[in-house]
Amino acid sequence: MSVSLFNRPEARTEQPLSEVSTLQVSLRGFQTSAVSRDIDTAAKFIGAGAATVGVAGSGAGIGTVFGSLIIGYARNPSLKQQLFSYAILGFALSEAMGLFCLMVAFLILFAM
Repeated sequence: MSVSLFNRPEARTEQPLSEVSTLQVSLRGFQTSAVSRDIDTAAKFIGAGAATVGVAGSGAGIGTVFGSLIIGYARNPSLKQQLFSYAILGFALSEAMGLFCLMVAFLILFAM
């Protein structure tokens, strides 16, 4: 019974199983195939695309905030200043959520 060890792709040594030390086995480099790298890259792109969907939700939220501002102002024009401050707060929170989604997408693409 023999075991093949690959320390380097061009260096191949065959030794009996009893002579193989655990140090040699643990020092063997981690090798990935081209197919495995392609699957990892595809998973990154799919994950980043899924994280980017939240940016569309941010756009819908901003539209809803300012649409509600117009409706509220049409119903009671005397509350213009208070409604506008609430609208700016809603805009900021909605935009922040969109930016967080974009940040997660970039982290998935470039940090992993």
